[in-house]
Amino acid sequence: MKLDHLVINTGLDMDAASDLFGELGFRQTPRGYHSLGSINHLMMTDHAYLELVGVPVTGKQREDVLKSPIGLSGLVFRTDDAQATFQQLTQAGFAPLDPIVLERPVTIDGNEEMARFHNVRMTSAEFPAGRVYFCQHLTPEFVWRDEWLDHCNGFCGLSALTVASPDPAAAARSYATLAGGEAEYGAEGWTVSGNEFTLSFREGTDAFTDATLMFRTLDEIERRAVKCTHADWRQDEDGMGVLTLPGLKTRLLCRAHEQD
Repeated sequence: MKLDHLVINTGLDMDAASDLFGELGFRQTPRGYHSLGSINHLMMTDHAYLELVGVPVTGKQREDVLKSPIGLSGLVFRTDDAQATFQQLTQAGFAPLDPIVLERPVTIDGNEEMARFHNVRMTSAEFPAGRVYFCQHLTPEFVWRDEWLDHCNGFCGLSALTVASPDPAAAARSYATLAGGEAEYGAEGWTVSGNEFTLSFREGTDAFTDATLMFRTLDEIERRAVKCTHADWRQDEDGMGVLTLPGLKTRLLCRAHEQD
């Protein structure tokens, strides 16, 4: 199981969401305009990344993004071969949608290039918590750039996502089969882990809930969050930061490497 990125849906309010994450100290890539009618900003780390996605107020609007709930709405696994992944998923009994190529222009060193992605999307009937898909980066050199990796708040990784489901055990087994992890039951309930990323499952209405972000230290993200009028910050008894963004219906759990 290898995470590519997590998605926060901003709907029609990308400007406010981008401003908020900037205020919190996240470096964002320049706004991207996808060929299918969505817009985005990425917050990169050496491995996985956090994506803000939305649709433009006017013009072509991607329907699946427009209809997705505001907040944590996407879980994206990485693949090196989208077509092979499609075939493997079909053989495993899933019903993935046909692979599609998505592209968006990006300016690199003053030149306009085209970032291209080959995606395999799962259906909401099989994975109702949110948009689940696999992404093959056809042009990774246009996504992972040194100038986009340095966040003044120390953001450096993604380590977990909580999935709510009416049947956590069944959901854990389904995600494990999908992504190649192993479903396990322990003191914290059902989990699926692999490649330094963990999916946790709890009982509830289908949704993606808490995402866990890693920081070099929590000092700067805390300093910024407590001053931000559109964010709430508290620390739990274990020293983990809980960052709530009410306008985006999003809760981010913030951990420092020194806590591990």
